[in-house]
Amino acid sequence: MTAILSVEGVDKSYGTHHILKSVSLTVEDGETFAVIGPNGAGKTTLFKVMTGEIGFERGRIVYDGRDVSRAPAHERARLGMGRTFQVARIFPDVTVADNLTVAVEARRRSRGESAPAWYRVATRADIRAEVEARLLDVGLADKAAVEAKFLSHGDKKRLEFGIALAGRPRILMLDEPTAGMSPTDRIATADLIARLRAETGLTVVMTEHDMDVIFGLADRILVMNYGEIIAVGSIEEVRANPLVREVYLGQEIYHAER
Repeated sequence: MTAILSVEGVDKSYGTHHILKSVSLTVEDGETFAVIGPNGAGKTTLFKVMTGEIGFERGRIVYDGRDVSRAPAHERARLGMGRTFQVARIFPDVTVADNLTVAVEARRRSRGESAPAWYRVATRADIRAEVEARLLDVGLADKAAVEAKFLSHGDKKRLEFGIALAGRPRILMLDEPTAGMSPTDRIATADLIARLRAETGLTVVMTEHDMDVIFGLADRILVMNYGEIIAVGSIEEVRANPLVREVYLGQEIYHAER
């Protein structure tokens, strides 16, 4: 397989607090790569660095063969890096369909695709068709006309997922995609991720506390502790690693982050 994302010796500090300590990893094109670790391990900081939300002091990040170490988040998004957040970032006061319309039109403009004039009132037919297809993808077709603020927590996360997909990313960065969801919503979201990955060949990088979700989706797992990588490998390799078990207080890794 070919690497689509590489992190090379990245250090990140907040003042005197060293959060990421010479972190290096490689994500292969088409795989689902999971980052886990105890609270405070540096997972979210690593995500912010990889997606350009924050800078870092040393190291390098390469996306699709291009050094993007100093590229801002919007530039990485234009290049094909999608992102969701622990708390869904949506437009609460407009409809579900309008949220996706904004995302589709923004992608078309940023990539020089055919897009309507900014002052156009009616949504163009081809954009409506793309929005309707995305609503079906994420299971929100029956809520297209609902204002986003009235959605359930799970549906808000699905809408954010749809917004990210509207950017047609090559790699999708999911920061705790099932956080705060009911068991039913967690299963539905994991199934959605698996289905879309199978249909599109999308590369997925995710952090997640629910190990059932991790084990059901991940090809490889990276384990962090206090800003350092302590293990990388398949599910079986990570579960058998004695250092991982020690970090998780001797518990089975299956139960470690619940």
